[in-house]
Amino acid sequence: MVPTYAWLWTLLAFVLTWMVFHLIKRKPGATEEAEAEERREGVADVIIVGAGVAGSALAYSLAKDGRRVHVIERDLKEPQRFMGELMQAGGRLKLAQLGLEDCLKDIDAQESKSLAIYKDGKHGTLYYPSSTKFPYEPQGRFLRNGRLVQRLRKKAASLANVQLEEGTVKSLIEEKGMVRGVTYKNSAGEEITAFAPLTVVCDGCYSNLRRSAIENKEEVLSHFVGFVVKNSRLEDPHSMHLTFAKPFPCVIYQITSDEVRVAAELPADSIPSMANGDMVNFLKKTLAPQIPETGKLRGTFLKGVDEGLLEVKIHATMSMSAKPCDKKGVIVLGDAFNMRHPIVASGMMVALSDVLIIRNLLRSSNIGNTKKVSELIRSFYIIRKPMAATVNTLADVFSNVLIATTDEAKEGMRQGCFNYMCSGGYRTNGMMAILGGMNPRPLTLALHLVDITLFSMGYLLSPFPSPRRFWHSLRIFALALKMLVAHIVDEGFKEMLIPTNAAAYRRNYMATASASD
Repeated sequence: MVPTYAWLWTLLAFVLTWMVFHLIKRKPGATEEAEAEERREGVADVIIVGAGVAGSALAYSLAKDGRRVHVIERDLKEPQRFMGELMQAGGRLKLAQLGLEDCLKDIDAQESKSLAIYKDGKHGTLYYPSSTKFPYEPQGRFLRNGRLVQRLRKKAASLANVQLEEGTVKSLIEEKGMVRGVTYKNSAGEEITAFAPLTVVCDGCYSNLRRSAIENKEEVLSHFVGFVVKNSRLEDPHSMHLTFAKPFPCVIYQITSDEVRVAAELPADSIPSMANGDMVNFLKKTLAPQIPETGKLRGTFLKGVDEGLLEVKIHATMSMSAKPCDKKGVIVLGDAFNMRHPIVASGMMVALSDVLIIRNLLRSSNIGNTKKVSELIRSFYIIRKPMAATVNTLADVFSNVLIATTDEAKEGMRQGCFNYMCSGGYRTNGMMAILGGMNPRPLTLALHLVDITLFSMGYLLSPFPSPRRFWHSLRIFALALKMLVAHIVDEGFKEMLIPTNAAAYRRNYMATASASD
């Protein structure tokens, strides 16, 4: 009997060993499935921190796909700000694709058809080009940013599976490198924890959660002072009026049927005091004489100063390149993620492009599957590049070129840029298509920048070359190369100069204006 018992014990040991090995091997997958199932039973599928343009648009689009969305916004009153007051044509296309184009109605938004530029008594009006390759109306909209935000919030909150709540998010809840939710104080002052498989941080340029999610730091470039001129209408209310003033530019545009916005850039380290009247003196004595009288621009500018700078605000101009977030369970969007100089007025367009990409990536995915969602988020950083890299590069280059200096090479490039944009034909149409978000191709922008550089060099060398002019023309080339290479390094060589990504983006995100259900 001894041999028989030994045989039975050996067989039992083999079976138990095989079962343990099999269970260990299956454990990761089983755990992941259980985790996904547990998360599906949670209160929300997604927590969104911030209900600005990006947060509200994302809440609506995810909820339309059946997600349960919890939005936490610090202040649900209408925002009072002067950034984000131009929705470019490309941004309007994204709104249409998200089913949100009606949010631009009934807010007294004004048609934006062109950019008017002024320098040293000369001016040019540059129109957005009509193109069969752009599936939407080639016009933008000037608007009150707060009114648009309130319309987007109302649209999102109209869906039963969106919970829009006023509260201040204090921190992200993390476990082993994974974000599980947030801790926040509601409007009653109660501290609450909320959990969801995915948390989206889009609480603006002054985000207090950014550093918890990504290793990035914003850079203050300058400041803008902005004020509103009441009961006024420009002779050309459909243009963004940009004056190449010294040392920084000034923009004037119609934000409602009877209100005009004036925004002037100021040095980061030298802001005139409002309290002692230095700001008024600067605007009246330094800037006003440079504003052209044509089109009631100077008269409107001075009227706003004389009326006491109504709704005056000073806003920091910040830049921050986009850095991928390595933590699981969290995405950072909007100005909390990527900022550029506002002179090209394209921040909302980039944010809506990001929202559309995220919506499409998550549409057919189980948000509770952390591994799968992390893979999709990694692909998001590549897919967004054509639009984001084009806008980031244009904003940086254009803002630097607009600064007036005594440097002969830099001034030659400033004049060359003005001449190039006013030259008409493919130059003007190409630059306006890029500015309006109608042709998000980094390579096309790079080619235009090369053309502007050669144009500027030719301006300096005419009518007769001299050793001094030749030297400064070479410096223009070096300056342009330095700016372009910096963005190639920052955005990626492949993303900037290989056209395959841009072609895929156009095919998937620019082919039609209809919202996909």
